[in-house]
Amino acid sequence: MKELLKAPFMVEMVRTITNMYNHGWDERNGGNISVLLDECEVAEYLDVTRVIRNIPTGFEAPELDGKYFLVTGTGKYFKNVQYEPEVNLGVLRLTDAGKNAELLWGFTDGGKFTSEFPAHMMSHVARLSVNPHNRIVMHCHPANLLAMTYVHDLDEKAFTRTLWQMCTECIVVFPEGVNVLPWMLCGTNEIGEATAEKMKTARLVVWAQHGIYGAGQDLDETFGLIETAEKAAEIYMKIAHLPLVNTITDKQMHELEQRFGFTAREGYLD
Repeated sequence: MKELLKAPFMVEMVRTITNMYNHGWDERNGGNISVLLDECEVAEYLDVTRVIRNIPTGFEAPELDGKYFLVTGTGKYFKNVQYEPEVNLGVLRLTDAGKNAELLWGFTDGGKFTSEFPAHMMSHVARLSVNPHNRIVMHCHPANLLAMTYVHDLDEKAFTRTLWQMCTECIVVFPEGVNVLPWMLCGTNEIGEATAEKMKTARLVVWAQHGIYGAGQDLDETFGLIETAEKAAEIYMKIAHLPLVNTITDKQMHELEQRFGFTAREGYLD
């Protein structure tokens, strides 16, 4: 067997988590990531027949039965992942229509997957139904996006248009816009179901007064989505109290559509 800690998916996971912490997005144990893995890549590093223990998930996701995931643990500090990945991360296989998770590696202190596991798995189901190449779900607490939910209308079209107008690249990076959920109790199946429903039409879902969920094909894409939205929110928070003299117009955003070959979310531009 190859050494798991040197697996490309593990190396990139640790690098991304460390980068997220250094960005200030994941204070204490705030934030979580799940990565959908192929059985063939897992089997290069682990004996997939050796189950350490079973962990009930508390929900059903038959679409993910038999699927493998690399996930962050509940109560784990992102700053510690680079030093003790085997304590803070776990490789799991879902069974029994998603009602149980078989731990194949990690959580060596007896821990388990993130409390937001239902929201992650339901979001994976939603995104896979839209794009079978989506493999990442990422949750974090970027300060400016969080601040924006206190002072900006939470209407999705209005929220999206404001972000698009802050940076030229925004509409190019997330032309489907940003979906928004009002405050909900975290760590529940209810917020998982609501997030998954929003994930059907956008890769970014803002949790008001909490943080953001992002989804993508790989860790770079997903990190970049959140990074771009957070930069736009930072600019907004710096200028929201000032008179607006200039902006990116809808006409100019249509020019970006033509230049870069994408279509903005229907009905969001005049």
